[in-house]
Amino acid sequence: MKIKNIFFVIVLIALSALYSIGKTLNVGVGKPYSNPAQAALDALPGDTILIHPGNYTGAYYISNLNGNANAWIVIMGTDNKTVVMAAGSEGFHFSDVNYIKIQNITFTGQTSNGMNMDDAGTFESPSRHIIVHNCDFQFMGAQGNNDFLKLSGIDSFEISYCKFQKGATGGSGIDMVGCHYGRVHHCSFDSMGSNSVQMKGGTQFIKIENNVFRNGGQRSLNLGGSTGYAFFRPQNAKFEAADITVYANVFVKGPAPIAYVGCERVDVANNTIYLPEKWVIRILQETVDTPRFVPCRNNMFRNNIIYFSSVVTTHVNVGSNTSPATFLFSHNLWYNTSNPSASTPTLPTTEVSGIKGQDPLFTSSENFILLQNSPAIHNGTQITGLPEDMQGFKFKDPPSRGAYEYGSGVSIKEKKEIVRRLMFPNPATSHLFIEQTNEILSVRISDLTGQALIEKVNDDFDNGISLKDILPGIYIVTITESNGNISSQKLMKF
Repeated sequence: MKIKNIFFVIVLIALSALYSIGKTLNVGVGKPYSNPAQAALDALPGDTILIHPGNYTGAYYISNLNGNANAWIVIMGTDNKTVVMAAGSEGFHFSDVNYIKIQNITFTGQTSNGMNMDDAGTFESPSRHIIVHNCDFQFMGAQGNNDFLKLSGIDSFEISYCKFQKGATGGSGIDMVGCHYGRVHHCSFDSMGSNSVQMKGGTQFIKIENNVFRNGGQRSLNLGGSTGYAFFRPQNAKFEAADITVYANVFVKGPAPIAYVGCERVDVANNTIYLPEKWVIRILQETVDTPRFVPCRNNMFRNNIIYFSSVVTTHVNVGSNTSPATFLFSHNLWYNTSNPSASTPTLPTTEVSGIKGQDPLFTSSENFILLQNSPAIHNGTQITGLPEDMQGFKFKDPPSRGAYEYGSGVSIKEKKEIVRRLMFPNPATSHLFIEQTNEILSVRISDLTGQALIEKVNDDFDNGISLKDILPGIYIVTITESNGNISSQKLMKF
């Protein structure tokens, strides 16, 4: 499946583009601003709204807040464990915003949505270039159609390294209506209600990668759905969702991990699905209006490992007004742990190169890394655009089946950590200390334009580096070591 190259513009954003020199607007008790909405009124491109520890009740409505491609506006907590949007109807409600990053905040107990982001109903001008990073969403305070993160009319966005836990019975972890060019990756979803992630109302060009879904709701992924006509973006969309890739995720339990609902050109590949509780897949059509809306059609299910028990009597639940004969099933491994001889699934089309009845040989029931003699190793079908696997390894050619590539050595993630030295404390106030696993030749602290403010060469780093001469804000620390490693990390000073 090909997804327009424009998609990658939203994800591969260098730090230099995210941040530009600007002022830090401090929020909290005894700070210049008592809440982030007040600070947003004064924020300009390149500014950072820094929220200090405390409980903030919301709802904070922020509209027409605009950074730019070279100077994003960052709204961040000093620590997502101590900066909490607690109770209230919503934590934040953003409308008509662009080039905004939100990070390091916990949302809990809201009675409407944890955080709401929309285009203010101006469908021709969506909110664009949004990043939500390292935020925790937990314990929704209502049990209806209440979502942790509600996105309506958002284009070019990324949700990364966030946690979603104990959602509303009738709600979603992330609910997208008419959203485009987005990526959800390295997030975890636990004990959701209706679903973990829902994409509907004309949503298109979305990537779901490297996430973990545990008890992800009635439909862990609702790839489509049912939307009122007035809410489609664009208004003439002929599908609920299209051009979605679901790559290298782990699904643990839940009634139906995958639901294709009024969608087309959706590829679900290299996922590990462990002990689903009712179905593996659902193929449904909830928005029926011929000839406007196409039937659920032309979707794929490839290179997945499905480890199930005999409680699953219907592997694929097919609803009316769908075109299941257009689906492609290829190179999946199906294993019924209750009765291996009954592992062959009933599918709407003949599968290509499927494996049935062979134990995938996971390391353990909580660790889905493949053992050396797993039948899933290096025999999947080649797929262009696979991300790293769940450990940070690149998939081989051909790839293994499931969310974990089999291999030895150091993963991409571990390689990054090898050159990343521990700096503490971070955030810092007066001094910065650096763990010396190798001899440090130099330390350079620069602002976000690249101008050096502090440079230490062949110094005694055991006593720390004084920060007394730099103002509160965000800086880049570059460390050069004797073995040739050069690493750069962000430092927050307040």
